[in-house]
Amino acid sequence: MNTRVSSALLTAALIFGASPKYDADETRNFDITDFGAIGDRKTINTEAVQKTIDSCHAAGGGVVRIPPGEFQIGTIRLKSNITLSLDHGASLLGSTNIADYSTKGLDDPREGGPHCLIYAKDAKNITIEGLGVIDGRGSYLNFPRVKVRGGKRMIRPRLLRMDNCEALTFSGVTYKRPAFWGLHLVDCRDIHFSAVTIRFRNNNYNNDGIDLDGCENVVIENCDIDSGDDAICLKSSKNPCRNITVSGCRVSSNTAPLKLGTSSRGGFINVKVTNCYFYDSPMGAIKLQLVDGGRLENIDISRIVMKNVGNPIFIRLGNRGSTFSRDRSQKAPVGTLRNVRISDVVAEVTVEDREKAASAPYKGLKVDRTPGVTDKEKSKAGPIMITGIPGHLIENVTLKNVKISYPGGGTTDDAKRKVPEDIERYPEQFFFGVLPSWGAYIRHAKNIEFNKVELTLRGEDAREKLFLEDVQGFIEK
Repeated sequence: MNTRVSSALLTAALIFGASPKYDADETRNFDITDFGAIGDRKTINTEAVQKTIDSCHAAGGGVVRIPPGEFQIGTIRLKSNITLSLDHGASLLGSTNIADYSTKGLDDPREGGPHCLIYAKDAKNITIEGLGVIDGRGSYLNFPRVKVRGGKRMIRPRLLRMDNCEALTFSGVTYKRPAFWGLHLVDCRDIHFSAVTIRFRNNNYNNDGIDLDGCENVVIENCDIDSGDDAICLKSSKNPCRNITVSGCRVSSNTAPLKLGTSSRGGFINVKVTNCYFYDSPMGAIKLQLVDGGRLENIDISRIVMKNVGNPIFIRLGNRGSTFSRDRSQKAPVGTLRNVRISDVVAEVTVEDREKAASAPYKGLKVDRTPGVTDKEKSKAGPIMITGIPGHLIENVTLKNVKISYPGGGTTDDAKRKVPEDIERYPEQFFFGVLPSWGAYIRHAKNIEFNKVELTLRGEDAREKLFLEDVQGFIEK
């Protein structure tokens, strides 16, 4: 097997003219081409890549190297103490044949089916690194969302799924074109995403970027994410997400750059997001949603710039009550949502560009030529919305040093609108329709503080800036 020269020793040898020495404890390297992999874009290399991983694991761990080339694979399973390292020019390509996605030994996730390209279960010390590409090739043409075969819905595999793993590192790799969700981690711990690039936009339905379900101790930093669906999405179908830090990321999404929910049975505790740029996100930017019980608390979001986004901040406490179990008769109790701080935000809210809205080929849309702005467009470019439900208040939310510019366009009829409670509905702000205020709509809440919050209009609007209903202790400084 190849060995790797210690960079420090090599540098010293070159400087001082000595012969380089090798470290006996250097990491073992396993090249997939030594196990029969062929990077011709045509050969199915699942068996060769899996043999490489298994051999590396059996040797006590090391580096599984993907050299330059296009290596087509079906489902592979990573194991403990493995570094999957992709050279510049290396690509792992997902097969376009669902038969290559074996589910043998794969547990069913609590949401969706088990099929995925890369899988790990009960493993630790796994790294995926390098300058290469992992491309699921899961376009709407290869894996359509609904296509009946023998009365069954077509299967769309995830790009990556890891269950109950710990000490995970994702560094440098570009991820592209999943058929379903992208990077899905369930009940994992001690996770680090660094300088990852995600390119999922306008590829297929449900192309989430990073989905963290019940994960703890997570750092996501310096990543560049352009997703079709939710980009950085915290879920909690069973256990809470806690101790999550996001910083220095550029994020764009058709749905939301940052979402906590909708799966929220376990809740979200101690989440910090700072110094990020959210852009080109027509369905909203920051969404904090607790609708399946649990606790959402101690959330700190700061230093955010938003450009060309829809509804800028949506905070929702609801009562969908899903338990994500097979027993549909069970219903989770209403949870608690409190202690949220959002500061140092600059945002420009815009109405979605119709050409862009129709640009996703998988949707098969035509450009809407309706004159003016439709109610649906207006509802997606609405105000801050903070809303609980009757008898269950959102508590202790502070907005400080926030500047948001809105497009305007509200009419006198809009100002008279009655907003439905939609207590049990899937939580998306535009489902509530056009709101009767243009700056902020707050309902069923307690101890809400706006400190140096500057809300402005770029056009005329007949609605009031603020609408408050069943709010105890609103402070505006």
